[in-house]
Amino acid sequence: MATAPQLNGVISIGARALHTTRRTLMHDLGEDAGQARLQEIGYAGGEELYRRFLEWLPGFTGISNPRDLDAAALTEVLSTFFHSLGWGTLTVERLGKTGLAISLGDWAEAEPGADTAYPSCFFSAGLFSSFLTSLAGDAIAVMEVECRTAGDERCRLLVGSPEILEAVYQAMSEGQSYEAVFEA
Repeated sequence: MATAPQLNGVISIGARALHTTRRTLMHDLGEDAGQARLQEIGYAGGEELYRRFLEWLPGFTGISNPRDLDAAALTEVLSTFFHSLGWGTLTVERLGKTGLAISLGDWAEAEPGADTAYPSCFFSAGLFSSFLTSLAGDAIAVMEVECRTAGDERCRLLVGSPEILEAVYQAMSEGQSYEAVFEA
């Protein structure tokens, strides 16, 4: 009998369980506290997921160190990895000199039809922040600006240093576009 693969603490749960967790935390704790808890939970999971990625990567690319990946291959590698775990597909694109955007067209955390007033993939924002911090070896912040749960066509995460995303948040709260901050 074959042995089961080592998953480094990574488990699978259904998307419905994640949706229910979001709704329950938001209801029981209130919006701000619910969002914060979901991001914290996602962040905690990002480290374990990154360790799983390190085990998976050589079999898919032949490369052991993810920092040796060609930037052009990042979308394919990350999309294949996350899709293999049931999260969905993603694309990564550069935003100016200082950031990235991750677009998620069929992301498991999104709940189309829920029609929230704002982006709601808080777990994924925390997960990607932790995962990408491990990948980059430096602090990475993530902010969702579009979400299928809020009626958008896709979920879209902005990725950059905490300082850059603070500037993005400030600019957006003043009615400016996030693109302008990344182009500066």
